[in-house]
Amino acid sequence: MARCVFPLNHLPPCFHSKDGKQWGQGFVTSVRPMNPKRLSNACKVRATLNAADKSIGIPHQWYNIIADLPVKPPPPLHPKTYEPIKPEDLSPLFPDELIRQEMTSDRFIDIPDEVLDVYKLWRPTPLIRAKRLERLLDTPARIYYKYEGVSPAGSHKPNSAVPQAWYNLQEGVKNVVTETGAGQWGSALAFACSIFGLGCEVWQVRASYDSKPYRRLMMQTWGAAVHPSPSMITEAGQRILKEDPSSPGSLGIAISEAVEVAAKNADTKYCLGSVLNHVLLHQSVIGEECLKQLEAIGETPNVIIGCTGGGSNFAGLSFPFLREKLNKKINPVIRAVEPTACPSLTQGVYTYDYGDTAGMTPLMKMHTLGHDFVPDPIHAGGLRYHGMAPLISHVFDLGLMEAISIPQTECFHGAIQFARSEGLIPAPEPTHAIAATIREALHCRETGEAKVILTAMCGHGHFDLPAYEKYLQGNMVDLSFSEEKVKASLANIPQMTT
Repeated sequence: MARCVFPLNHLPPCFHSKDGKQWGQGFVTSVRPMNPKRLSNACKVRATLNAADKSIGIPHQWYNIIADLPVKPPPPLHPKTYEPIKPEDLSPLFPDELIRQEMTSDRFIDIPDEVLDVYKLWRPTPLIRAKRLERLLDTPARIYYKYEGVSPAGSHKPNSAVPQAWYNLQEGVKNVVTETGAGQWGSALAFACSIFGLGCEVWQVRASYDSKPYRRLMMQTWGAAVHPSPSMITEAGQRILKEDPSSPGSLGIAISEAVEVAAKNADTKYCLGSVLNHVLLHQSVIGEECLKQLEAIGETPNVIIGCTGGGSNFAGLSFPFLREKLNKKINPVIRAVEPTACPSLTQGVYTYDYGDTAGMTPLMKMHTLGHDFVPDPIHAGGLRYHGMAPLISHVFDLGLMEAISIPQTECFHGAIQFARSEGLIPAPEPTHAIAATIREALHCRETGEAKVILTAMCGHGHFDLPAYEKYLQGNMVDLSFSEEKVKASLANIPQMTT
């Protein structure tokens, strides 16, 4: 008989319909009986991958997708003149080397030895075959995930936090400020600043500040000062709170607050955890490692899946593979997955818009829901951003990738399947990629295709257990996407000929 993964008397209410039957899109509750031979094979797969991980060194260069795109991306514009941004326009916010990386078309950028030394604390990260999940789904597909949760901060974010902190240190900066949604970027920057002796101040989106206290404590443990956003500390925060005293905040608002503080203090610079070119550049270590790891075991991905909010994790994994696709060496489908409550790629408009709510940042051409848009407080706080990285937006506009959106209940369905088969509890953000991976794997079961599916597992969910509790108790709901709210927000974006 098949073994039930979820004992029926322990299933949360959301798994039952009124007639007592179990439900859930793509949710499988039984698997074939496990036998020692199959378990042994799974162990052999894991051992082979671990050996491959150890034989693959850390990349010594970051990769820049701009060098290989058939059409160069539109430039960012000055928020007042609407002219292309010049390096000196960015100098109040960023150190010179990061500005150079933001604007360069060079294919590769050398990683400083000092950064590599810190990377060695957790890199290379493991590539793992999800053999038990495959068995649970009874799929002929082979599922691999690149796991970034082994970093000190528990996510992919230190890949950029470390070099950003180091470059600021080299130019004599004393303090850095930033925003954070779920707290993963804030904790990564706090960690990096503790390594290099920089002051760190973080504006954490109010909804996450309240729901994820241990992320806040993690940042404070590494020495960062943490404020809920919107706050009364900045003019941008004061304006928002005057309009809505109970505002849950958003990444756009938190960015406005951090940028305001950086612009007013000569010894302080701003750090961003996603969206910008230099951040996506730093994250390319993920895909560069993964290319070599898959090559070492003789695999080539047919489908590459990652979650998208601002886009750093997705770009980090997919862009090196996109390079190989553009060079006609491989031909994978590259698929971004976003929340249905904040669907910038699938429902947004591709146009110039501000990266923050107050309109202090350069104008970037991106898929946007409007810089005034405040998403509903979904549990994937790191995906609650009104826009998409300009580079990802450009690649999407060129037709080089595709995008879908998935509601959070289906994502947590997949997360439970993943946790109870693979053992790792995903952060809410990568549950979107996991849900899309399960959809693809079940499609393979129907068609009989033995596709190789590669997915991005960008962090663990150890500090997100209240979200799992809400789901397991049957209290999680799918938050709606308000077309009226987006229409109102889009009406406030700058009108220009693009």
